[in-house]
Amino acid sequence: MSKKNKRQNLRGIPAQGAARGNEFNPDYTTTKRELRRIGILAGSIFLILIVLAIFQNQILALFIK
Repeated sequence: MSKKNKRQNLRGIPAQGAARGNEFNPDYTTTKRELRRIGILAGSIFLILIVLAIFQNQILALFIK
């Protein structure tokens, strides 16, 4: 009998009490914080590029003189 039970467990059939207490409950607080930081950084770089594109003629005129 014990060999039959071992084979069933190797096939992926969980034991009777094993699956009840284990729930997957992830914590995404650090991931949210990092995504927020990446978004702020990307937005600020994009804003800098827009400002440089608007004032590119004046900036180039400073270096050409």
